[in-house]
This record gives sequence, C-alpha cells and structure tokens, in this order.
Amino acid sequence: MPRAGLSTAKVVEEAAALADETGWESISLAAIAARCGVKLPSLYKHIASLEALRLEVSALALRELAAAMTDAVLGRSGSDALHSLAAAYRGYALAHPGRYAGTVAAPTGEHQGQLEAAGAGLRVVEATLAGYGLTGDDAVDAARALRAALHGFVHLETNHAFGLPADIDRSYRRLVEGVDAAMASWA
Repeated sequence: MPRAGLSTAKVVEEAAALADETGWESISLAAIAARCGVKLPSLYKHIASLEALRLEVSALALRELAAAMTDAVLGRSGSDALHSLAAAYRGYALAHPGRYAGTVAAPTGEHQGQLEAAGAGLRVVEATLAGYGLTGDDAVDAARALRAALHGFVHLETNHAFGLPADIDRSYRRLVEGVDAAMASWA
C-alpha cells in the first residue's frame, strides 16, 4: 500500500528540491526514498526508475523555465523582450541550479510532458526572435546562439567559475547587449 500523501508529484517535487540542494547528479532513488520516509521498494509504486524520475524532473523544470520566460516577455518585443527573457532565464538557473541542469539536454521524445514543455520554451524564444524579424533557418541559428550564450554564462556562474572581481551582473548585461546587437543584424 502506498504511503498516505505520497504521490508521483510529491516524489518529483522531492527530487527537484534535492537537485537544487546538492546537484542534478545527486538524484538517486535511495535518496528520494529517504526524503519521502519510505523504503526504496515503496518508491516504485510512484516512479518506474531513476531515468523516469529524471525525465519527470526535467519536464517540471522545463515547464517552470518556459513559464518564467513567458511571463517575462508578455507585452514586450524586440530588445526589451530579449533582455527580459535573458533575465528570467538567468534568474531561474540561479534559483534552481539543480533542476536547471535537467533542462539542458534536448528531449529524446521518451517523455511527452518533457517534449511539450521544451516546445513551450522554444515558442517563447521564437516569438522573441520574431521581434527581430527572424524566421526559418535564421531563427533556428539565432535561437541556438542565444541559448549557447545564456547557458554558457549561467553554467559558469552556477559553478562558481567567475573568479575575477568584476561585477557579474554587469558582465551578464553586457553579454545580453551583445546578443541583442547580433540579433538586430542577424538576417
């Protein structure tokens, strides 16, 4: 009999919290069972495997990130939208570094929720880039460049890889300004 109050959603929530506290790689079924106060075999009533749990956490994180970016760009366009999207992206990664790591790999199609959430995030990026007149292959190239720039920065930041004393916020703002200038002349 499953433990009262324990559900798949609760298991995923605990795994996401653990990832944020100790890192994406720290997600293990044994650790989640301990957090949930159940024996490992009881966890299998709610989640099929470690890979299934990671896919669920990834889907959750992708939904959260897409929602944050959507909220940030609503009513905005062009440079204003890009700067707001970039701030939301970084804000999410800094607030949830473990689950953010679950957003990095492209969905394989194994998990419909993950695929849908990634699609929602991509639509926000595409809408933002449309404000620069970018469509088709130009938009794909620009989306890849934007993601590489934002992810590269936040990955380094969340891994404490910026050792110089200069203001990190200023550096991020300058990066986004550079991306903005590139997008304006991309096509």
